[in-house]
Amino acid sequence: MSIGIIVLALAIPSALSSWIERRSPRIATVLILAGGGLIVWTLRTKPGGYTLEEIPGVFITVIGHYW
Repeated sequence: MSIGIIVLALAIPSALSSWIERRSPRIATVLILAGGGLIVWTLRTKPGGYTLEEIPGVFITVIGHYW
């Protein structure tokens, strides 16, 4: 979940840059599909899904796991 959100956040500057320079947003599209796919996969593998209140806890758990 946290990796998918980070990937989606990285897609925003890429999409804006492509839009400003009037280019095709290829990288932004790939990032949006990858991030969205990771989030959908996470929501489908956890029964009941996540609530908005649980998302900060998910980030803290992932950071704490790898720290």
